[in-house]
Amino acid sequence: MGIRRARRFLFLAAAVLLLHAPPPATSADLYALIYKGCANQSFPGGVAPPSVAALSTTLSAQSASAKFYKTSSSPSAASSSTSVFGLFQCRGDLSASDCAACVSRAMSSWPGVCGASVAARVQLAGCLALYEVSGFPQVSGVQMLFKTCGTGSGGGGGDFEMRRDTAFSALEGGVATSSGGFVATSYQAVYAMAQCEGDLSTGDCSQCVTQAVQHVEVECGGAPSGQVYLDKCYISYSYYPHGVPHGGGTGGQQTAKTVAIVLGGAVGLGFVVICLLFARSLVKKKDGDY
Repeated sequence: MGIRRARRFLFLAAAVLLLHAPPPATSADLYALIYKGCANQSFPGGVAPPSVAALSTTLSAQSASAKFYKTSSSPSAASSSTSVFGLFQCRGDLSASDCAACVSRAMSSWPGVCGASVAARVQLAGCLALYEVSGFPQVSGVQMLFKTCGTGSGGGGGDFEMRRDTAFSALEGGVATSSGGFVATSYQAVYAMAQCEGDLSTGDCSQCVTQAVQHVEVECGGAPSGQVYLDKCYISYSYYPHGVPHGGGTGGQQTAKTVAIVLGGAVGLGFVVICLLFARSLVKKKDGDY
């Protein structure tokens, strides 16, 4: 009985580790523009005030050590500049260097994609960076801002949707217990990821992700991939018929190595436990013979 319990424990430990082992981030894809949002109004004179540049400097400095940060840049007493709020957030699996580089790229694209708009939101594959003037109208945290769906179908009909929905359930369960608001999982060739704004409470994050799941199920149907971005969270999924890929950039390789080390350690520990239980059973059997 002891050996059977140990084997069951080993299997469950390995299964949990595999379920939560995300495919690595590919550096080349981190800067891909997902969507942009620009205000209809522009700053007077068509030029962003100094407070936007000051905000960028602050956010850039923080991105070297944090994956989420928000702040306001207030005008000096001698300036007629406008107070500006801004934030950045990097994907939870990015390294510090990739996060900083992504945030820098997103902020440098503000003028190019939005000109001198009083608010700009740039979502790249690896990060989000936004600014807006103080008092800018706010929207609901669960309002859908952007969605995109892959073409074709998952190729597995109801079986594919079952796999995808199982991955979604893992996301919803993960954010309900996660303190960081980022969860990535893979289930039978479906890779899924969810992330909430960094300061969102666990309850609000869980509610937001549930809303995003409902949106993507309706909007994308049986599509092999999809992304839905709400104001305070997003989810994405992709179906890989030949298995979720492993490889890519340096940060991704490190993630894969870490998972392999942890999984190897769990398997090794389980093997030792089984051997000890087996040895104990032999000792008991010998004791019974005397």
